[in-house]
Amino acid sequence: MNKASHYNYAYNKNLQPLAKRLRNNFTKAEASLWKYVLKSNQLRGYQFRRQRPVLNYIADFLCKELMLIVEVDGITHDNNAAINKDKQRENNLAKAGFKVVRFTDEEVLKNIAGVKAALESIINEIEKSTPLIPRQRGTVEKIV
Repeated sequence: MNKASHYNYAYNKNLQPLAKRLRNNFTKAEASLWKYVLKSNQLRGYQFRRQRPVLNYIADFLCKELMLIVEVDGITHDNNAAINKDKQRENNLAKAGFKVVRFTDEEVLKNIAGVKAALESIINEIEKSTPLIPRQRGTVEKIV
């Protein structure tokens, strides 16, 4: 499996229609995480996208720059079959260069500050261990 990069992050165009439907049908926990933590570069200035096709999966939230996927798991992820499927998915995404972080609906809904702190800690670790692409913050250098 080829490693994805921040430029080509293993986007799967075939999953685009399903991803669009999912973006229009947030769970309560996903909506909270989006609104209070990830939307509009709130988390340390990084841009997250919701319901993004990656490989043969749709990530709940993806930051291309960090190669970070954030998943919010409801009760459908509590059975053995779903747990095994999630592990396989995480392994495949890790082989492609992604870090996957999972939170339960309950964690997001009852402790959003703790979830945000955990994500900030994970971002710190990624920043320390990985050379990131330079951020473009609306600055343009004049070439002479």
